[in-house]
Amino acid sequence: MIISYILQFIFWVSVLAVFHSYVLYPLVLSILSKGKSLNKLRFTPEDQWPRLIVLMAAYNEEEVIDEKLASIYATEYDLSLLEVWIGSDGSTDATDEIISSYQHKYPQTFLKRFGGRNGKSNILNQLVEMKRHSLQKYPDSIFIMTDANVIFSPNLFRNLARHFKNPKIGIVGATIVNKGMRDDGISNQEKSYIQRENKIKYSEGVIWGSMMGAFGACYAMRSKLFTTIPANFLMEDFYLTMNTLERQFLAIKDLDAIAYEDVSNDIEEEFKRKRRISSGNFQNLSRYKHLLKPRNGGIAFSFFSHKFLRWLGPIFIILAFVSCLLLSFGNDLYRLLLLLQVIVLSVPLLDSLLKKLDIHIRIFRYVTYFYYMNYALLIGLINYLKGINTNVWTPTQRNQ
Repeated sequence: MIISYILQFIFWVSVLAVFHSYVLYPLVLSILSKGKSLNKLRFTPEDQWPRLIVLMAAYNEEEVIDEKLASIYATEYDLSLLEVWIGSDGSTDATDEIISSYQHKYPQTFLKRFGGRNGKSNILNQLVEMKRHSLQKYPDSIFIMTDANVIFSPNLFRNLARHFKNPKIGIVGATIVNKGMRDDGISNQEKSYIQRENKIKYSEGVIWGSMMGAFGACYAMRSKLFTTIPANFLMEDFYLTMNTLERQFLAIKDLDAIAYEDVSNDIEEEFKRKRRISSGNFQNLSRYKHLLKPRNGGIAFSFFSHKFLRWLGPIFIILAFVSCLLLSFGNDLYRLLLLLQVIVLSVPLLDSLLKKLDIHIRIFRYVTYFYYMNYALLIGLINYLKGINTNVWTPTQRNQ
């Protein structure tokens, strides 16, 4: 009898944990953020706007780097207040030549070629170190962190920078809009996930100023808040966001600061990316676990609900299935619940079979996406426990 109670406790806690992170928490955010607006203390046209320094690591980005640079310089922001620093991480294609071609027209474009492979975090660390002296001249500069495949809208810089008039704002995330949707893969599902994350992070910023991680694709932060990213850390965006919150500055997302990214359609490619992200998540959890303490208020609640429970999602899914299986031997309710789990778990197999027949049922693909990405979280956890030896990355293949 005691074992039965323990198994029931494990089952319902596991179900509640997944339900809270994916359903209840977003619902709570939508209620609490209703009627509230984002930071109102903003720069106006009459103000002296801050200097912006774009920092970007690039590796073999010849297919996208020209469009990226063109979008940067098509900005409505004052170009005299803009610098672009790019670290080429051992690129072997035409990336460096394309960047160099912009230096003639835009002398504020700087290219540093790094030998071998260093990884994004190490490139950013070295670029910032190179800027240390000039930052003393412009202590209120704003870093714009971005990836090479992310295309800027003309008013992106202005919508990001305007919030830094508020001295409490430490980091502002851009809103990533995906393009290149196709039905034969997971691009629609990935787009839905990103859109949902945009809303969740915006609400966290509105309510508590505790956006749980800026998207590494594009975000702005006060240069003085940049902290050297630890060696082999995979998720520098989350690390820098949590460091900002730890130092009692606010982290928000602006829904009008739009950047465009070609979404991945290949589930295997996205699995590799999510697996890498998962390993980086647990690195950050080890570093910032103290922020889960209730005394940290909204930060703790956001961290626990949005990230901690979700990162442990695959563990909860496994526990729910195993406990339900053991309980089903003597209980009709749990037998029915087990049957429902088996049916849902069989959907990815059915989806795979239908895909071979060129039949794509969107709801099935969402189920496949959910389980596949939780599997990536699990593998990422295992890799983290084994030890992370490098943060060198290969850009995800997208529909560019």
